[in-house]
Amino acid sequence: MEKRYFVSSKEMKQYDMVTIEYFQVPSMVLMERAALAVVEEVEKRFLSGSKVLIVAGSGNNGGDGIAIGRILMQRGYEVDFTLIGDRDRCSEQTSVQLTIIEKYECPLQAKIGDGEYDIIIDALFGIGLSKDVSGIYAESIEKVNSLGGFVFAVDIPSGISADTGEVKETAVKADVTVTFAYEKIGHIFYPGCEYCGEVVCKDIGITKESFRGKEPLVYSYAIDYEKKARLMTHLLPERKKSGNKGTFGKVLTIAGSRNMSGACELCVRSAYRSGAGMVKAVTPEENREIIQRNVPEALLTTYETEGREEMLLEQLRGDIEWADSIVIGPGMGKSQMAYRILSYVIGESGKPLIIDADGLNLIAESEELKAELKQSGYERNRQVILTPHVAEFARLYGCTPIQVKRDMFGKTKELARELGCVVLCKDARTIVASFKEEDLFLNTTGNDGMATAGSGDVLAGILGGLAAQGLEAFEAAKRGVFLHGMLGDMAAERMGRHALMAGDMIEQLKYITSEGRESYVC
Repeated sequence: MEKRYFVSSKEMKQYDMVTIEYFQVPSMVLMERAALAVVEEVEKRFLSGSKVLIVAGSGNNGGDGIAIGRILMQRGYEVDFTLIGDRDRCSEQTSVQLTIIEKYECPLQAKIGDGEYDIIIDALFGIGLSKDVSGIYAESIEKVNSLGGFVFAVDIPSGISADTGEVKETAVKADVTVTFAYEKIGHIFYPGCEYCGEVVCKDIGITKESFRGKEPLVYSYAIDYEKKARLMTHLLPERKKSGNKGTFGKVLTIAGSRNMSGACELCVRSAYRSGAGMVKAVTPEENREIIQRNVPEALLTTYETEGREEMLLEQLRGDIEWADSIVIGPGMGKSQMAYRILSYVIGESGKPLIIDADGLNLIAESEELKAELKQSGYERNRQVILTPHVAEFARLYGCTPIQVKRDMFGKTKELARELGCVVLCKDARTIVASFKEEDLFLNTTGNDGMATAGSGDVLAGILGGLAAQGLEAFEAAKRGVFLHGMLGDMAAERMGRHALMAGDMIEQLKYITSEGRESYVC
């Protein structure tokens, strides 16, 4: 499937340098093309004659801004130029742009005045910002936010980290952000994405050839969002017309506990809806009636929650042999019985395994389970997916949720390597990492309506269904989380984010049709 890249500031500077030094495209040509790209977006929204304020810094981002102002002026816009900071410290390219507007006799202000503007071009900082904003720069950002004009940010809103989306004390609130070549990580992560407004990515001549064999570390999937209602079939494994219920995979879901039948039901239903041929639920006897009534298609193994552990483990042996993939943990609780079951499944089976919810919490509290998990990944090459949300992740890693959020890429990769698994760190933006791969998947689908009980159970079932149909763990995790988010987006469109419930996401799987394949741009 076609990749949608998200680059760090370091990667973007590297690709920029390769374009200039290896491919011999002059830096001033790239700057001029960047300026024209922003002007094109301005002209789509505002007529000639509109009043424009350019707020430029001393780096190359400021040079982009000065060039934008010059071109707009030549096309009939009324433009005021402002340079914040010391002109003697301007980059070479920005100094050239300032000399050009001087030749055109354009006045240059040293601070932002109190005039009224239709358009404000934020070119104060670019993607290289790494420290907190203060002094005249912070004052200028606050002034931009107070003026009330329509704000275009050049590359990224000033004050936002391109690598993390962090607000460096204060940041410009843009209406449109025009970025160049590839989107930056800070455009996608919260809170930075909330400051970007609409993000428009423009080609200025820095292409994939500038990777020189070293692709960006972070990517997602590229889709046509205007046709997303029936896109998801491309994320699901191909169906064989000659297949049968055994051909399409058997999922074993070990889920639920007393008064927690819903987690089991959601997991079973989503595994079926994602294409699995057969799904068996292993759940306490108390849940038998509700599972049989609500999901009559499910096979069932029930057990007593007290005593008879050896009998259950003997039953599990046969169920594990039957399965093509295993999902364990949703609503399972943290009892001694739950621990025994999890330990048995990790230690005795080599089948693809998805561990969610209480399964993760049990692992977080047990060095023995961690060691078994690591051994199964590194020594037995087992396919294992862990699906922690940020709080569960922090317990597994041994840190605070705040520390996780400050370095989601690094910590997700570290945990994957530590436990020999694929780790799916769930948040408003979800990260997927594998202990075998260097690259990282950043999910871009989903919405806040999905922050509801049972949403994770649905995802676990989808992952089990994809794994049972033969997808390798890293691929299943990437496709599964992307599909899960799209289902949430479809459900939100139909009923609104406030009303969205976990079961609504499963229902959207019914609307996937073979016609959707032509809508997917992969």
